[in-house]
Amino acid sequence: MPDLNRSESRALADQIKAWARELGFAAAGITGIDLGTHEAHLLRWLRLGFQGDMHYMGRHGVKRSRPERLHPGTLRVISVRMDYLPPQMPAREEQPQAAGTAFVSRYAVGRDYHKLMRKRLKQLAERIESVTGPMGYRVYVDSAPVLEKALAENAGLGWIGKHTLLLDRQAGSYFFLGELFTDLPLPVDEKAGAHCGSCRACLEVCPTRAIVGPYQLDARRCISYLTIELHGAIPLDLRPLIGNRIFGCDDCQTVCPWNKFAQPTAEPDFHPRHGLDQASLIELFAWDEKTFLARTEGSAIRRLGHERWLRNIAVALGNGEPTAEAVTALDARRAHPSALVREHVEWALTRLSEKDRTPAARQTGIE
Repeated sequence: MPDLNRSESRALADQIKAWARELGFAAAGITGIDLGTHEAHLLRWLRLGFQGDMHYMGRHGVKRSRPERLHPGTLRVISVRMDYLPPQMPAREEQPQAAGTAFVSRYAVGRDYHKLMRKRLKQLAERIESVTGPMGYRVYVDSAPVLEKALAENAGLGWIGKHTLLLDRQAGSYFFLGELFTDLPLPVDEKAGAHCGSCRACLEVCPTRAIVGPYQLDARRCISYLTIELHGAIPLDLRPLIGNRIFGCDDCQTVCPWNKFAQPTAEPDFHPRHGLDQASLIELFAWDEKTFLARTEGSAIRRLGHERWLRNIAVALGNGEPTAEAVTALDARRAHPSALVREHVEWALTRLSEKDRTPAARQTGIE
């Protein structure tokens, strides 16, 4: 580790941020490792049980909020963000999606971000070492117990909003975060100020009322948790509230006033693949496991597995119109080997049969 004076350290910090932008990151900031306030918030969140089945959130104790325990020798964290909003998908939606269309969270319509960001953070570290010589470092992209939003806030990349996502005044919230832990004693950036004010749009729009108070998220009710993290059956009382969302939910982002400033991504890997930005529920429900694995290769969606993919779509079909096509698609999965899939299929069929018969439904012959 080189012995840098204050002027040299500041010049290196500025150079690191320039290199980060050259590598495709929208912004970078540097912070220390004191996360005491955020640690207290995390421990309270865990005590309330808001993590649900995400037991890994408490498995590592306070290592998540103490970077030096995760990677000994860490003095600073270089936090980076990378925009992911596809150019053809608006940051804020005024009109609902077409009936029968599946909703996939914007971050998942393209390729998975983990490998791409890890590779570029590693390149950033190598550029730093070309100037400083060997340093102690570790790269993280949602790959270890790291309080990434807290670190990003302390590094000046934005503030944690009332919906618990990171917000930036010039970029909204549609971005990924990554970290480079280092033993370089770099100058730190000023913590970002909060700018939510009296706005409650995210709390009021949440379909399941998962945002139980400003800066408080009960993940057990969050649609992103229910459709991605939860491995078992989706609670009966929450299924009707999920609508057509089959992987994640962006409602608290689409309603946020700051997202009028969201920047479209310049990264082609984050553009929609396999029509996931406009695919029909029936089309996706017809994918067999081989097709699912082939079309979600390199995608964050693959972690679901085919079973939970079908579980989610069955719920979405049950929340849709009682058309003959929907009933036929569901009926074809009634004998699926998975009890989880069968139960959600039966729920969806029952729900469609109980819905008021609209003129459109009667025209399809459903009585």
